[in-house]
Amino acid sequence: MSARIAVENGLDYVKEYLARQGYDVVDLKGGPGNAQAVVVSGTDESFLGMADRTTNVPVISAQGRTPQEILTDIKERLQKTR
Repeated sequence: MSARIAVENGLDYVKEYLARQGYDVVDLKGGPGNAQAVVVSGTDESFLGMADRTTNVPVISAQGRTPQEILTDIKERLQKTR
């Protein structure tokens, strides 16, 4: 079973890359929902950082990063939550 990753609108290149890697990618419309990690553009990171503390969902900034770097971060953070 693949991890569900919520990705902020506007990060289509990240959504496409994660989907190609076998992840279940959903839009981050009303919050993380049942996603195991969240990817944001970086502009809303402090706001969504609250979700990280209250739901234990890793919030990962995509700002200035390649999809490969984001995926590496997702894998590392998911390993820590297991």
